[in-house]
This record gives sequence, C-alpha cells and structure tokens, in this order.
Amino acid sequence: MLEMEHILMPAVSIIGREGSTAEGEGFIARLWAELEAHYSEIAHLVDTDEHGTPRGFWGAMSDTERTFAPWEAGFTRGLYLAGPQCRADAQAPEGWRRWDLPALECLRCKSEGMETFHRGIAYLEERGILLAAAVQDFTDPATGQAYMFFPIGRV
Repeated sequence: MLEMEHILMPAVSIIGREGSTAEGEGFIARLWAELEAHYSEIAHLVDTDEHGTPRGFWGAMSDTERTFAPWEAGFTRGLYLAGPQCRADAQAPEGWRRWDLPALECLRCKSEGMETFHRGIAYLEERGILLAAAVQDFTDPATGQAYMFFPIGRV
C-alpha cells in the first residue's frame, strides 16, 4: 500500500542539467549521467548541511513553459532538471540551468521509480485530488532515500 505523508515543501533552488521529453526515451538518465560527469563545475554552489553533505538532489519537473504545471499530454510532454539543491545566492554557470521551485503543499511517499508515480496518480484520482503542480523527485543524500512529492496546493 502506498503511504502518503502530508507535508509543506519549502521553496528550493536547484542548479542542474535540463532536458525535455522531446529528446526521446532515456533523456532523464542522460541528464543524470551528465550531471555526475560535470558535478565539480557546480559543487561549490550546492547547499550543504554542517557536515558538508548536500541537502538534496532533485529530479524537478515542469511543463514546457517552466511554470511548474504538471507535464502535459497525459504526463508525456514536459521538462526535467536533474541537479542538487543550491544556495539561494547561487548563479548557474554557463551550460547549466537554475530552477526556483515554489513552496508547495504535497503528499509525499517513498519512491521506487515509475511504478510509484503511477500508483501516486491513481491514489490522487481515487480521492478526487488534482495535482497543483508537477510531481517532483527528491533524494536525500544523508539516507539515500528517494521520495516523490505530489503537489496538491501552492503555498
């Protein structure tokens, strides 16, 4: 059973590699590989805790207009940004993109990939809840746990 936790997700800034579903199958994996290969270019911009551990890695999603609306055409068309949470004052270097995710009221669950996405969407539909923004992926580097955030309201 999918366990959803009601949370308020604070606004966060992310610097990463941006891609589009128009690039075809496998584009998300390519973005993560590119981030990993060039991480040293942005490591100094990452928001870290007192131990130097990044606060989080995001698979941020948005509609093609970058308004953070859900992906279009049955969740098949949109943008994706693979990157770490960055400091509020960080500027994206050339070749990188910065997104500022707004604060969102979300239902959060542990993620096991696309199956979790489909189960989460079904959970919302069964309860008559509409997405208020695109679903966001988050991985906590301190624990290695991945989560999906299903926005149900904008704060």
